Amino acid sequence: SSVFDIRPGYNYCSGVQTYMEQENDWDRDLLLDPAWEKQQRKTFTAWCNSHLRKAGTQIENIEEDFRDGLKLMLLLEVISGERLPKPERGKMRVHKINNVNKALDFIASKGVKLVSIGAEEIVDGNAKMTLGMIWTIILRFAIQDISVEETSAKEGLLLWCQRKTAPYKNVNVQNFHISWKDGLAFNALIHRHRPDLIDYDSLRKDDPVTNLNNAFEVAEKHLDIPKMLDAEDIVNTARPDEKAIMTYVSSFYHAFSGAQKAETAANRICKVLAVNQENEQMMEDYEKLASELLEWIRRTIPWLENRTQEKTVQDMQAKQEDFRDYRCVHKPPKVQEKCQLEISFNTLQTKLRLSNRPAFMPSEGRMVSDINGAWHTLEGAEKGYEEWILSEIRRLERLEHLAEKFHQKAAIHESWTDGKEAMLTQKDYETSTLSEVKALLRKHEAFESDLAAHQDRVEQIAAIAQELNELDYYDSASVNARCQKICDQWDVLGALTQSRKESLERTEKQLESIDELYLEYAKRAAPFNNWMEGAMEDLQDMFIVHNIEEIQGLITAHEQFKSTLAEANKEREAIQAIQAEVQKIAQSNGIKLSGANPYTTITPESIDNKWEKAMDMVPLRDNALQDELNKQNSNDTLRAKFATQANTVGAYIQAKMEEIGRISIEMNGTLEDQLTNLREYQKTIMSYMPEINTLEGYHQLIQEALIFDNQYTSYTMEHLRVGWEQLLTTIARTINEVENQILTRDAKGISQEQLQEYRASFNHFDKDHSGALMAEEFKACLISLGYDGDSEFSRIMGIVDPNGSGAVTFQAFIDFMSRETTDTDTADQVIASFKILAADKNFITADELRRELPPDQAEYCIARMAPYTGPDAIPGALDYMSFSTALYGESDL
Repeated sequence: SSVFDIRPGYNYCSGVQTYMEQENDWDRDLLLDPAWEKQQRKTFTAWCNSHLRKAGTQIENIEEDFRDGLKLMLLLEVISGERLPKPERGKMRVHKINNVNKALDFIASKGVKLVSIGAEEIVDGNAKMTLGMIWTIILRFAIQDISVEETSAKEGLLLWCQRKTAPYKNVNVQNFHISWKDGLAFNALIHRHRPDLIDYDSLRKDDPVTNLNNAFEVAEKHLDIPKMLDAEDIVNTARPDEKAIMTYVSSFYHAFSGAQKAETAANRICKVLAVNQENEQMMEDYEKLASELLEWIRRTIPWLENRTQEKTVQDMQAKQEDFRDYRCVHKPPKVQEKCQLEISFNTLQTKLRLSNRPAFMPSEGRMVSDINGAWHTLEGAEKGYEEWILSEIRRLERLEHLAEKFHQKAAIHESWTDGKEAMLTQKDYETSTLSEVKALLRKHEAFESDLAAHQDRVEQIAAIAQELNELDYYDSASVNARCQKICDQWDVLGALTQSRKESLERTEKQLESIDELYLEYAKRAAPFNNWMEGAMEDLQDMFIVHNIEEIQGLITAHEQFKSTLAEANKEREAIQAIQAEVQKIAQSNGIKLSGANPYTTITPESIDNKWEKAMDMVPLRDNALQDELNKQNSNDTLRAKFATQANTVGAYIQAKMEEIGRISIEMNGTLEDQLTNLREYQKTIMSYMPEINTLEGYHQLIQEALIFDNQYTSYTMEHLRVGWEQLLTTIARTINEVENQILTRDAKGISQEQLQEYRASFNHFDKDHSGALMAEEFKACLISLGYDGDSEFSRIMGIVDPNGSGAVTFQAFIDFMSRETTDTDTADQVIASFKILAADKNFITADELRRELPPDQAEYCIARMAPYTGPDAIPGALDYMSFSTALYGESDL
């Protein structure tokens, strides 16, 4: 209600703020300003006549013409649209007082409390009382219901003026007095709504009288707003009367109320379209990012699944380096893209729920589940790929070692067999003496012994070739050809040996004895010579080991070999003693030796030379084994470094995963505080990245050193990489959940206290900290919030758990509570807004959309609205009803 007081110097509206809030209290002396009273008389009179003329009458003098109460009652009936009690038609004072009292009673029934105003003062023609009563009527029926952006009355009217005149130069409406003196504000109001009536650019700020008269005349002629003030009265007053200006301006407001409704409708439509455009952009961004990520996965998986074998270790190590680049350079940004994709999808779905839009369904094959499935396939291929590379490196190392060993043994064997076929096929025994034949026979026996000794080498060569075949050696064809040639030659040698032996045995019957001493020498020299060759071969044998135990085994075997050298040396000395005995016998008996030992080509000098070479190889072998031992010790140090760092990183990741699990459940403070804390927590986690990089460095050194096992830790680099990525993803998802809660809270108007109450209730019943409530837990939670009844529980469960999973997430719980307590735009509201813009037609034109909406949103509607085909259709008519429904019912918008 409004308190009205007629005390001298006191404002008519006393500061009770129901209808309007005064900016300042006026001085008592100013209120008595006759210029103000003159302006009020003229304005209030014109305002009353603008309504009385609808009843076919008017007033000339405001304090005289209302004295009998008849026109006052008539004025109230016109502006309220209601019937007042029947007036008394008598001319006596009592009749006039009764009529005025009926009018004052009607004003009071509308919530206006009139203090110190009585019917007698009106009947007596008290000017100030009459003006005060008319101002109260103006406030109640012309200004009170004005509301712009949740402000009302005077403030609402002022805000409306400011918004409408904002684009105009030289106009700055700050009040209802001096802001209107130059007349530009009145002209701007008219031009904003009817630009065809005013040439605003022709007006000058230094000609206020012309400006005011122009606005008043146009308003009276074209807008049916009577002239309520004289331009000279406004210009010649230091401060025009606020009530007069406000009354005049309110007439403009009501004249343009239809446009105001259209603007409100346009604002609602713009709001809905802005949400829809933003959602569409997010959908396009999701589709683009999902397509790019899936395309990258599609291109990468065949590369990871490619198991084409390389020929050399170097080629496989190049593949290993490519894979390391993929893991450390190419994949991490894709992990971030995948995480961002899930966050964008969740945020979009939240925004769609908040704006009553259907859920977003990505195009086929681009669902989050599709991306997760493709990612799972990628990681499966990735894991198998690294294991395959390591196994291939091992295989190729083994192959290179075996191939070199094969060619080494083959070369030794081929060198030994060189000339053996010619020797076995010669017919020297046919012209030899008996002693020479016997010598040839013994020599042949020695050769057979030598041949038998070489059988083991041939078998080794064949076994190595077989192993190379089984390990898929790339040059197996040449190995097999060489091996086959050796075997074929071996078979030929065997046949030739047998044939020559038979020939010699047939000749042996004609021959005498042979020098036994030479024979003994030959028999002992051959195996010893073969032993030395084998020893030298072993001393030169390449080796490959992977740990300390293996190299220590080789060192032990080498020490055992060295322990046999003394015995071997005795055998060498014994063999040389035989040759010495031959010389001694020859000298003592005067025998002239014909030359070399007829039974063998192995000379004492060759034995000594080979022995010296073997002895020279022993310290070289010692050094090679010691170098390998040092290398394995260094590798063990690398294992220990990696294990120490891996155990530290693994424990850190495990601890932080458990910690973020607790944080996501036990969140305290405002959502903004939680978001700030989570982001700081994320920075703290990211500051640990140097430790991960250090571990990656150790891992690279281990791979370069070809270390394939580590007994000091159970962690693998792959395991820790996956754990680290899971930790980063978990933190990012938790941050996104809080961001979505903020989005829900702000969009739905949920207070921080409400949100904390919901979170506290939810956490209280989430006993197992799983992040979801089972049906009975959720029922108990609703009871704690004031819900009751099994049917009510069934209804709510159908909302929060539409799939019937039996569990309710906190996000679903918040969505439900926000829907219960807030209101949102609906399709019907949008249709009603379009109907206002269309002037109540069932269709709207492109010109109307372009006139009422911002350019981008107008074109957005025009491009998507179907032609209207109703019975009242005109060319270019657009169907806004189906378009509005589609905004809420079709996922492709």
